[in-house]
Amino acid sequence: MLAKLRFPVLFLILLLAGCRAGGPGTPAKTVASFFSKYENREGFKATEWSADLLQRLALVKAAKLLGGSDLTNAITGIRAARVISFTPTTSSAKELAAQGLRAEAAGILQNNKYDPLSTAGFGGSNYAISTRGSGNSVSEFAALGTLPDVADSFVLVSVQGNFTKSQVEALGKYLPQIVQATAK
Repeated sequence: MLAKLRFPVLFLILLLAGCRAGGPGTPAKTVASFFSKYENREGFKATEWSADLLQRLALVKAAKLLGGSDLTNAITGIRAARVISFTPTTSSAKELAAQGLRAEAAGILQNNKYDPLSTAGFGGSNYAISTRGSGNSVSEFAALGTLPDVADSFVLVSVQGNFTKSQVEALGKYLPQIVQATAK
């Protein structure tokens, strides 16, 4: 009887080990390590943005036309921003998407104490925004989403600066357009 149980138990252990080995590797622990892990891999495009004074002035002028003071103040509060997008173009890239790329990024945000921000009113945005800070003061926010009309795509946006939650919400309304412009 004991000999009959050994084979199924051994098979189950090997099956479980194979499933874990099939994941996207060792999960990243921080947003920065996520960028480092994936930015040079096939299917990924990373963009870093640190606006100089002229770019910032142009953005503030555009923000005043589009969205008012919260958007303007959000743009002037940005110190640095990074976007990493993923478009699965090969079978190995599609396999990576199936292995839990989005779950890995969501786990990083949860484990690093990012607070989810309500996405209601983000103009139909498909981005889930999470913030880090104290009270109404936000020092960093991250957004997880997808590229429009690209199956199995993935986007992670990381922004550092000085914001209020309403400023992050105002900026969140324009994230899809900003990401689409940087993902090309």
